[in-house]
Amino acid sequence: MNKNDITIRLERENEHSLEHYVINQLRGDPAFVSELDFVMLKGGELIGQNIFVRTIIKADDGRDIDVLTMGPICIRNDLKRQGYGRVLLDYSLEKAAGMGFGAVLFEGNIGFYGGSSFDYARNFGIRYHDLPEGADDSFFLCRELKAGYLDGITGVYQTPQGYYVDEAEAEEFDKLFPPKEKQKLDSQIFQS
Repeated sequence: MNKNDITIRLERENEHSLEHYVINQLRGDPAFVSELDFVMLKGGELIGQNIFVRTIIKADDGRDIDVLTMGPICIRNDLKRQGYGRVLLDYSLEKAAGMGFGAVLFEGNIGFYGGSSFDYARNFGIRYHDLPEGADDSFFLCRELKAGYLDGITGVYQTPQGYYVDEAEAEEFDKLFPPKEKQKLDSQIFQS
């Protein structure tokens, strides 16, 4: 990977038509953080994106703790596993920290995200909503952007409502793009 050929910047409105239905729907959600809607370009060509959405942890002591969730982060298929995702991720996290956000929680693979200082959310005392006690929560990750931000806090993470989509509407939206074969890959978290 030649980092001199890479540009990361805020997404432009004329690029919105290229994105997945979930991102398209999140853009209209008041929790969407437009200042953290990044795209990655290689040689001027769009190859990746990462977004952030505000959410909360419902703390066991009754407080609502402001946090971010992230993604989906994506890199063009032919450029995966070449370091581009890590560069985009680390850049995005640095910008989120610079804006004063305290922590990021989301669903991901520790094998990839652990290299960017993510850990299991359970190690911070944070539980995933609707997950039965004792169920596998190894997909649920956290990173503090401010050291000690989650100290003394235990509670339940709330997935922002914008991530819940109507499957029929998503299928209709997908018809705007060239046909593609749906796949289930080993790297996916949920294999439904």
